[in-house]
Amino acid sequence: MKKTTTRIKICGITRLPDAAAVVAAGADALGLMFADESSRLVDLDTAERIGRSVAGDVCVVAVFRDPAPDRVRQVLDRVPVDLLQFHGDEADGFCAGFGLPYMKAHRVRAPMQADVLERTYPQARWHLLDAYVPGQAGGTGRRFDWAYWPELRGRSTDVRYALCGGLTPENVGEAVRVVRPDAVDVSGGVEGAGRGIKDADRIRVFVDAVRAADDEAREERQRQAER
Repeated sequence: MKKTTTRIKICGITRLPDAAAVVAAGADALGLMFADESSRLVDLDTAERIGRSVAGDVCVVAVFRDPAPDRVRQVLDRVPVDLLQFHGDEADGFCAGFGLPYMKAHRVRAPMQADVLERTYPQARWHLLDAYVPGQAGGTGRRFDWAYWPELRGRSTDVRYALCGGLTPENVGEAVRVVRPDAVDVSGGVEGAGRGIKDADRIRVFVDAVRAADDEAREERQRQAER
């Protein structure tokens, strides 16, 4: 079945009002940062409150970078998580070892090949492609060359690909039209007062822009089918 809707993840949520804004805007997922070096790190008590407040409304994603196994289990004991996301050098077996589906992030600085990613991480449900910035694992607000995006059209696979890096309400529509990812992931592009502080209006406009691009794609497919 052809993809008709681009999923939307708002990452780096640190406050209950921002989580509520994600749900209200109609996004599909929110991300909670548990990488110690992240400027959007959320403490366990807050993460638990956020997770419980949105459980069943959106997919809750717990984001890590090279964590100790006990750190992952500590989070899972407290927070209702649906998907794990790993941004470091974790191996496939580690990522898949917690009883939840996982997304593996990759920093892009050259053309990517889907078959290589999927052989290296055969159990990954999602691959997240983000910009390569030396010394930083993610959350940089940088955009990579979309020409490096792997060719995915016509593939019969359940593995999905998410686009991240430098997305904003102003450019995400173009990103969806050009790249045609299965999902888009944004953090800084929808912030207002500072890192980790989301702007409800920017979240809403971001979601609306993605949905508008999806509508355009459906209309174009319909026109082609009628020719």
